[in-house]
Amino acid sequence: MVLLVATPSILLPGTHAETTQVVALVALVGAIFTLIEYNSAYPSLVEFRDAPPFNRVRFFSLFAGVFLITVIARGQTNPTTITDFFTVIGRRVGGAIDFPYSPVRLVVLMMPDESSRQLIDNVRTAAGLSYLISILSLSIFVLVLRVAHWPARTGGFNVWINLPTFDPTAGGDVVERLNRDAQVNLVLGFLLPFLIPAIVKLASDLLNPISLENPHTLIWTMTAWAFLPASLFMRGIAMNRVAQMISNQRQRAYAAAQGENVAHA
Repeated sequence: MVLLVATPSILLPGTHAETTQVVALVALVGAIFTLIEYNSAYPSLVEFRDAPPFNRVRFFSLFAGVFLITVIARGQTNPTTITDFFTVIGRRVGGAIDFPYSPVRLVVLMMPDESSRQLIDNVRTAAGLSYLISILSLSIFVLVLRVAHWPARTGGFNVWINLPTFDPTAGGDVVERLNRDAQVNLVLGFLLPFLIPAIVKLASDLLNPISLENPHTLIWTMTAWAFLPASLFMRGIAMNRVAQMISNQRQRAYAAAQGENVAHA
């Protein structure tokens, strides 16, 4: 967590002292929260805490996005072979995904009219690369779910620990509620890459638009734009999987009860 938050400040030259202090504070708070959460016997906010590799995939996806976009941003002032390599990859990916009505095209269109060509190219590169990382992380999670039969391979699944914000006793059938929440997350995960640029474009007419000329702002904005929808997608898939597990367990219990009744009869 500390490395994730501090990566842009460490790699980017010319970071202000005030920015470094804020980053250090945020990294410290994040590290303390993670340490307390994963060493506590009771749930708090982190979902699927005891069902790896759900959170690991999300973390590495977030870290990969921050790290690679930071490397590309560093290459603008301190070019090296590595920065040039990732810059070329980012530009090609961004150009390939930048087609009409694509999320990357919408991100480019949300930029102010007076934006320079260099800034638009940087935004396209960062958006394309971060979106590709989110798709790859989602594919990896689906592969783990199918091949490793997640989360059954980790043993019993504790809903209270792994879904602390979900109350099974709130009313209604648990399976139906899990499936409904899963569908909501899947829909939001699909729509957010399209909705966020549109909302930013509309809000820029009323408020001061976000300036992506600052590399720190560009890194975190583009990473969050791609990571949040992918995270919601993964959450929806995971909740659907949990609902399927509970339904299958009910069917097995019902079949076993029927077998016992037949045996006693």
